[in-house]
This record gives sequence, structure tokens and C-alpha cells, in this order.
Amino acid sequence: MTVRRQGWRLDLGLVDYDEALELQTRCEAARKACLIPDLLILLEHPPVYTYGRGADLKHLLLDQEDLEKQGIKLREIRRGGDITFHGPGQIVGYPIIDLQNHGKDAHLYLRKLEDVLKATLEEFELQPYTVEGKTGVWCDDGKIAAIGVGISRWITTHGFALNVNTDLNYFGGIVPCGLHGMQATSMKAQSRHTIDMEAVKNRLVGNFGSQFELEMSGTELAKLTELLNAV
Repeated sequence: MTVRRQGWRLDLGLVDYDEALELQTRCEAARKACLIPDLLILLEHPPVYTYGRGADLKHLLLDQEDLEKQGIKLREIRRGGDITFHGPGQIVGYPIIDLQNHGKDAHLYLRKLEDVLKATLEEFELQPYTVEGKTGVWCDDGKIAAIGVGISRWITTHGFALNVNTDLNYFGGIVPCGLHGMQATSMKAQSRHTIDMEAVKNRLVGNFGSQFELEMSGTELAKLTELLNAV
């Protein structure tokens, strides 16, 4: 019988992107110092476009005036991948885990995240698939989940974004993930009805724990902050 390591789940609701990025940075430092176990942060963001290292800003189709009118932030961040969108109705997952305990293989890590997302979507009677040579998860002809990660000394940051009840019109302002002609889709669009976000979170956490052999339990931000202050 496999003895699972401890893992924490932290649900934060709607959080400003900059605030969440600062929290990730602090959690990364705490995980490197072994002050916290592997952690999965789940949240939503107000509308923001983010782009990673090596992204082509020609894939942003809006100018600064358009961004301001629509209330969309633009942020360059330390992760792989091109430009993507985060917003309400989308579950964003930030795993802060030590890959030294999970194969020490960045490509394997990406595939495991894809497997977590596919397993979750299948439990909602959808038919997800991956595309060889591209990172993420698709349903029908649309991309339903994007993945972009950062890894430093085998500690992971950033992660995945799953479109649940997301307003897909926001994806019209970018070339999502730098893939011309690619359409975005959501669980709501695929199922033709609004999806229970909490139910999706619970399935994501369960599949994440199974994939990474972690015994997941909930934690509170106050408890986490106490540990982060020790760094």
C-alpha cells in the first residue's frame, strides 16, 4: 500500500492577480525551506491577460486604451507559454510542489497536470483530449484548459486555468497561447448549462491528489500566513 505524503488545498475565491502572484512567491520560498507541504491554491481572478517568457506581444490584439475600457490588466510573468486570459468563472490552480518527490521531470509534470484536468472533465461527462506537441486540454474544437508553469530548484509555480463558466468573449482580444485559429471553449459551453464551481474544485483536488499521490486536506490562509512569516 502506498503511503501518501501530505498535501494542502487552499481555496481563495476571487483574488487580484498581483496579490496572488505575491502569495505564490512567498509559498515558493516556504516550500523550498520545507516549511509547508505540497500545496494546491485554487482561485479566480478579475480579468487579466498574462504572458510568459518568450511570448509574442503581437498576440495581444487590444491596445492600452481598449484594455482600460474593458477593465483588463496585462501582466508579464515568470512562466512558460504565450499569452492567455484569466477571469471570473475560470478555476485557476497554482500547485506549489516539490518535483524532487514527483519524478524531477518537467515534461512529466505537464503531462500529469493534463491528466488531472482530463480526469476531472470526464467526470462531468465531457470528452477531453490533448494534442501532440501542444500543452493543454481540448474539447471538441476548442481549448478548455491552458497550462503554463514555472520551476525553480524543482519547486513549481503558476499552473493551469480551466474554463468552467468563463465569458469566452475575452479570448477574442488575444491569440490564445499563440495558436492562430484556435478557439476557446468552456465546460458551460460544452454542457449547455452553468456548472457548479465547487463541484469542479472538489473533483480537481481529488484527481490532483491521486495523480501526485498526496493526501489532500484543506488549510486556511491565516494558518498559511503564519508559516510564511517564518521565511
